[in-house]
Amino acid sequence: MDDCFTVSDEIKALREKALERCAEAFAAAESVAEKTSQRVLWAFQSEKVQASHLRGSTGYGYDDSGRDTLDRVFAKAMEAEDAIVRPHIISGTHALTVALFGLLRPGHTLLSVTGKPYDTLDEVIGIKAGDGSLGQFGVHFDCVEFAEDGSVDYDGIERKLDESVSVVFIQKSKGYQDRVTLTSEQIGEICRFVKDRRPDVCVMVDNCYGEFTEPHEPTYYGVDLCVGSLIKNPGGGLAKIGGYLVGKKWAVEKCSYRLTMPGVGRESGATLDTLSDFYQGLFLAPHIVLQAQKTAIFAAAMFELMGYVVRPFCDDERADIIQTIVFEEKEPMIAFCEGIQAGAPIDSFVTPVPWDMPGYSDPVIMAAGSFVSGSSIELSADGPVKPPYTAFLQGGLTFETASVGILRAADKVLSLSRS
Repeated sequence: MDDCFTVSDEIKALREKALERCAEAFAAAESVAEKTSQRVLWAFQSEKVQASHLRGSTGYGYDDSGRDTLDRVFAKAMEAEDAIVRPHIISGTHALTVALFGLLRPGHTLLSVTGKPYDTLDEVIGIKAGDGSLGQFGVHFDCVEFAEDGSVDYDGIERKLDESVSVVFIQKSKGYQDRVTLTSEQIGEICRFVKDRRPDVCVMVDNCYGEFTEPHEPTYYGVDLCVGSLIKNPGGGLAKIGGYLVGKKWAVEKCSYRLTMPGVGRESGATLDTLSDFYQGLFLAPHIVLQAQKTAIFAAAMFELMGYVVRPFCDDERADIIQTIVFEEKEPMIAFCEGIQAGAPIDSFVTPVPWDMPGYSDPVIMAAGSFVSGSSIELSADGPVKPPYTAFLQGGLTFETASVGILRAADKVLSLSRS
């Protein structure tokens, strides 16, 4: 830090204490990364990936062997039967939309068992007025909130799991909610509970932020479909666009007809020059996720030492890359985001300010100086500017550089408390 960046002596001292507290958690995360990295390598080798697969296609994209091989590699890496990985999916919300419209039909009910999903799905589901929503097509929405103690409300699920329910939706990560992220094993328990009562129901998981953070993915535990974005964990910081759907073969195929059109499905769709980044990003993903997890662990230790409420704690089990810090006041939350921005490689000179972001009901502040716009696997912090003023930190392509952002954010918050 002395050579290039300046922080206070107090922050330097806190850094050393924080790193000592992180040692065991770092080792646990490294153990997971070793397992998931080896699984990804096995997936590449078992599908005999070759240099010609890195070249994309144009036009209709017929006979794109690189695209089709990537689907099989991704499925094996995610412990599933089948997958679709495409640049045509523009975001995680788009991947979810493709899946929901692919699986649901008029008269069906979508039951979320982890409370209301992300705000960005409100118009898709029909909670808010949105032209072309599921609600307009006669799909009903219902949800089961978590129990008062934060656990999954199995009694509530059983009460609402009637014959109209076609898809049970699980959001792995917390989003902007104050709850614990579900582990893949916990998701598997929900899946078994549902299937014991309704074997015909599709169990679908929003897997965003959770990929490669644990030894196994939700699909390993029987989930029918997982979806997510490539500019989060599985793109390894290299994917510039794209999303995925992975799971049981029947579920992936059904969604493919919504991604393109009935009768065509996955058989077409040019990949242009995206495949090289997708392959290499997937190969690097477990290691890059490790960097993001170490960044989150370090941030938890630093701000816990500074007296703030953090979730999870630095030595807690982790099932995603998100770290929350509760500031209780607006000013330190904004100062934190300013410090994260100041630690970025891109736009480090920019000052983030709260703004009315489309899809959200409150002003949102976002700090993100990333190579790929909106990439949440790169160091970023955001959150709705409302009580209890919680910042949501995620990402970090390298722990060595991301830790600079954490230290600068801590320094700004500490300086504000003294002024």
